[in-house]
Amino acid sequence: MTTGLSDAAASTSRVDIGPIRRPFFGRHGASVAAAVIFAALGLLPLLAWVLGDPFLLVTATRLTIFAIAALSLDLVLGYGAMVSFGHAAFIGLGAYSVAILAANGIEDIFLQTLAAILACAFFALITGAISLRTKGVYFIMITLAFGQMAYFFMVSLSAYGGDDGITLSNRSTLFGTDVLESDLVLFYGALGFLILAFISLRALVASRFGRVLRGTRDNRLRMQAIGFAPFPYQLTAYVIAGAIAGVAGVFLANQAEFVSPAYMSWQRSGELIVMVVLGGMGTLIGAIAGAIAFLLLEDWLAQFSEHWKLWLGILLVLMVLFTRGGIAGLGRRLFGRAGP
Repeated sequence: MTTGLSDAAASTSRVDIGPIRRPFFGRHGASVAAAVIFAALGLLPLLAWVLGDPFLLVTATRLTIFAIAALSLDLVLGYGAMVSFGHAAFIGLGAYSVAILAANGIEDIFLQTLAAILACAFFALITGAISLRTKGVYFIMITLAFGQMAYFFMVSLSAYGGDDGITLSNRSTLFGTDVLESDLVLFYGALGFLILAFISLRALVASRFGRVLRGTRDNRLRMQAIGFAPFPYQLTAYVIAGAIAGVAGVFLANQAEFVSPAYMSWQRSGELIVMVVLGGMGTLIGAIAGAIAFLLLEDWLAQFSEHWKLWLGILLVLMVLFTRGGIAGLGRRLFGRAGP
């Protein structure tokens, strides 16, 4: 009797389930999409030269820098379910690491980047250890509070421009040379770091650490029940994300040759969250695509109306409502097919 029931269940299972189908976009398409995006970014300098439009290269550098920042936020927001409303503080700390060290005679970009990583990691460690004692809306508010504390601290530094910011006399040096004065070199440096960060974070989220982080996001109590303490994993992810965002700040300071407390404002943090949500949380490549799409929409709409923020908001609301999973989710639906 038991055997008959088992056979019937197995037969029903085979009929109902059928062959396992894996979406092409989910398994292989993320790599293809990443390669396409990185190749397109890499070809923008050539397009700028062909069109005789040097501003296109500046735009490409800005896209790349904010893609780095959005990528770092996706680690904590998309994989750790930590809605940080103070993530821009790390960008500002990275940028001020360049400005403060340059003002004191240290102009090498490697030393400035190291200082930015250490400063952001320390700030993330302290604030994260406190913030992660809370959850939900309380976590959002406490990260916002820490971000604003960093913002007003930089406003109070009159020696480094205060609220007016500080203009850099020149860009950082590389092994004593001024090669970063070239917009092309700066762009490819930022693009190279973006690719490195993407590959590293992709390996991280695929590792045991990443599986625990995602498990905590999906069901915190279950992870605790099987013996995993979420706190150290979430804190580690928070520190890593802060350090990567700090490097984005280093590139932003060199690209603009200007540093301001505005880099750390809560509005900038909100924009980063929108970029990640627009691209698709928990996908990495979606964060990059979301940052690019957001900034391009911003520039495009500004050409038609001084009220472009209104139209941008409407477009973003429509995209969130009708493209489930953001740009990455749309890609899955458009390019999904049977896997091997």
